[in-house]
Amino acid sequence: MPKDFLKDAQDEYDVIVIGSGLAGLTSANSLAKAGHRVLLIEHHYQLGGMATWFKRSGGHIFDISLHGFPIGMIKSCKRYWTKEIADSIVQLKNIRFDNPMFSLRTTFDRNDFTRLLIEQFGISPETVSAFFDAAREMNFYDNDGATVGEFFAKFFPGREDVIRLLMEPITYANGSTLEDPALTYGIVFSNFMSKGVYTFEGGTDRLIGLMKEEMIANGVDLRIRCEAQQIHIENGRVTGVTVNGRRIKARSVISNANLKQTIFRLAGEENFDGQYLEDAKAVRLNNSSTQVYMALQPGELIDEDCGDLLFSSTAPAFRTDLLLARDITSRTFSFYYPRTRPGTDRCMVVSSTNARFEDWANLDEEEYQRQKDLLIEDTIQACEKYVPNLRERLAHVEASTPRTFQHYTRHLHGASFGTKFEGLAVSRALPEQIGGLYHAGSVGIIMSGWLGAVNYGVIVANDVDGYLLKANPGSSLAAAQQADE
Repeated sequence: MPKDFLKDAQDEYDVIVIGSGLAGLTSANSLAKAGHRVLLIEHHYQLGGMATWFKRSGGHIFDISLHGFPIGMIKSCKRYWTKEIADSIVQLKNIRFDNPMFSLRTTFDRNDFTRLLIEQFGISPETVSAFFDAAREMNFYDNDGATVGEFFAKFFPGREDVIRLLMEPITYANGSTLEDPALTYGIVFSNFMSKGVYTFEGGTDRLIGLMKEEMIANGVDLRIRCEAQQIHIENGRVTGVTVNGRRIKARSVISNANLKQTIFRLAGEENFDGQYLEDAKAVRLNNSSTQVYMALQPGELIDEDCGDLLFSSTAPAFRTDLLLARDITSRTFSFYYPRTRPGTDRCMVVSSTNARFEDWANLDEEEYQRQKDLLIEDTIQACEKYVPNLRERLAHVEASTPRTFQHYTRHLHGASFGTKFEGLAVSRALPEQIGGLYHAGSVGIIMSGWLGAVNYGVIVANDVDGYLLKANPGSSLAAAQQADE
């Protein structure tokens, strides 16, 4: 008899959160902390969404994707999660670039980038300062329609080397392109540029473990292997969710699923007005990625001179289409040393490349496996430039593709960063269409990445709290947050 993963679950909750990405986890924790009855459901056996991990025999633990975020993550985790989580966030101080245009190292903060742009690239101090100031002053409400490419042309005309330095890491981090609105680049770039790139010491498994403990302590009912099949709506308001064939009532629902999947599959087109549906259909999905996970044999160490993050490319210039091509010329290598996971003697390398879902979607199983094998082989060869004799030192290697991410996250086309910029407005307008239905996740470049997901989870939790309090003025998320300060 199959296991009932909803055993002892209540028939009704104040809030059901669909999906356990960082936005879903944060909104669930915040609302439970405020006294609301919260059910969080996750179809996978692992929490975290794209912020997760997997284990392989031999004691190998791989973090999914590249985990780098701005210093603001420390403040957000301290305020909305725990001090222990915040105290485990550490800076990645050795970021490398290696391509036909230049090879350099940086701490990836404004001071060091200023030094590089002036000393190595010959840009005037006045231009550098004006560029950083213009990026920092950008905000969502002052969108002037300029593209990222036009923004660069204003400050660095004809300088493709400078554009590559400033653009390539952000493209890897959240899928941004030269054709996207300038503010989607400026906001993310200036956040990173304030104090550099940070990560979580101890691995994603430790982070999600600590978050799970905090949620349970606050009363969140956590359920894995529980898939949302339908969001129920009556008279313009959400009434519950069918989960694993069981209908559970709720006064409010937060979907941490892909935005388009939330609207068109879970809620259903018949519940939205025509213009909203047109806006939702026009939202573009962001790109996906391929990754190769490589574990060295126990005790085999990588020289830390390799760096923490390495943006490596053989392409002669920065081009978005080249970054997405299956004929890979650019890879980001993330190096995991024993200090990354204190107490272990393991070194890992994760190679990540942006990718198109359509390049992988329709391959038959034989060709699909052949292409994965080629991806692994090419990646090992590329990495051996930096880690000599890597092949002989490996204990385990495997690859993931856009199909992998679609399977495990249920994100349409395996979109690593949700939707493009226009998705944010559609996401925010969801409760205007259906009372009590909210969306939190990776929508628009601004809300991409770990920090964006956590902060969007907080924003939506506050919205839901206000909605619930209109009907039952007894608890307050704002009061709960003030009590923590």
